[in-house]
Amino acid sequence: MSNTTSTTPYVVDDIFGALQIYSDGSIARTKPQNLNVGVQEDGSVIWKDVTFDPIHGLQLRLYKPSSVITNTKLPVCYYIRGGGFCIGSRTFPPRQKYCISLASELQAIVVSIDYRLAPENRLPAAIDDAIAGVKWLQVQALSDNTDTWFTDVADFDRVFIVGDSSGGNIAHHLAVGLGAGSPAFAPVRVRGYVLLGPYFGGIERVKSELEGQEGNSWNLDVSDRCWKLSLPVGETRDHPLANPFGPASPSLETVALDPILVVSGSYDILKTRIEDYKRRLKEWGKKIEYDEFEGVDHVFHLDNPDSEASKKMMEDIKRFITENSSN
Repeated sequence: MSNTTSTTPYVVDDIFGALQIYSDGSIARTKPQNLNVGVQEDGSVIWKDVTFDPIHGLQLRLYKPSSVITNTKLPVCYYIRGGGFCIGSRTFPPRQKYCISLASELQAIVVSIDYRLAPENRLPAAIDDAIAGVKWLQVQALSDNTDTWFTDVADFDRVFIVGDSSGGNIAHHLAVGLGAGSPAFAPVRVRGYVLLGPYFGGIERVKSELEGQEGNSWNLDVSDRCWKLSLPVGETRDHPLANPFGPASPSLETVALDPILVVSGSYDILKTRIEDYKRRLKEWGKKIEYDEFEGVDHVFHLDNPDSEASKKMMEDIKRFITENSSN
């Protein structure tokens, strides 16, 4: 008789039902559920999908107002979604709805990118993909065969990078990597960054992590597990990709950065880290604004897009874009 016993693989980690890691190392992904957030399309915004990285099969979704005033070019809002680097898609209905709102409220071209997910593709893969998306924009700006959606409409001199959660983390790394004015990507010019609840980490616990908020879907356990799945194997939450002020992180004091608007909800477990991010950059003379909204959790603009906080945040983003659209 054989002493070998077969064991059916079992789930050892589960991120919101969208990602399951099994005991044998296999991975299963399911499409994210709608979460009862409908995508209302009244025709005021149109959209389409484009492949921007055929090697990795990555797509982006373009949005623009269906009616554009003649001879008026629109700013480009480059949107990087969240998901703890592990889950999510540009097609997720709440993010689709938010991008429609951005295009409509900001009167902008919105470029919503996908990126490779962990743990199959650990960091810095997602950051590399976001940079590839900016390079794709540069090709559009330089090419004689620019996508017709951009022709005579997109103002590549007014690009604003917006990211929520892990997308906000990626936006931070783009701000550092691209540098003020993004000179290597001319004629594309990034004029500012909007970080909505950026996903930062660290080994030492901070006040908002320790206090938490009962019932929050984005809690410390989920956060820790996503870092474990997304950081390079063997690295800790003090890795520079997680903690911009960790012991191994290069100093940002002398780095020239474009203007930044950073946002947090008062109930977000990331709030203390976000406040510290603002404080340090401000002390170093960077142009950074901080908005905090009372009584709301992480990425509240997706969970409650019609709330007063979400509406106020949209107004703040609009003002930030207007104030930073000229020299």
